[in-house]
Amino acid sequence: MLDLDASEFERLVVGELDLLPDDMVDGLDNVIFVVEDRPDDGTLDILGLYDGVALTERGQYGFGEMPDRIVLYREPLLAICTSLDDLHDEIHITLVHEIAHFYGIDDDRLHELGWS
Repeated sequence: MLDLDASEFERLVVGELDLLPDDMVDGLDNVIFVVEDRPDDGTLDILGLYDGVALTERGQYGFGEMPDRIVLYREPLLAICTSLDDLHDEIHITLVHEIAHFYGIDDDRLHELGWS
């Protein structure tokens, strides 16, 4: 298991976000990215979470809406990685996976595409 503090981990997440294709991130509207140590239930089984309403399910959506959140969980991601390269890859995969949920792509389709 790797050992990175919260600020080092957040720097990696920002770096991976910067590497994502523009057409993937340009459409993200009213979304914030958050790093938390673990999910509320304390499990190490969940690497990330999209907390919001997918674009495909939005009806009336406009001014004053709380931002959707994409959360990456630091401890679960560190627990499955044995190297910094592995961690970069897993952060990338998790970001793409959760961003896909924002666009309305479900887990079954992500599995078909090799992203889950």
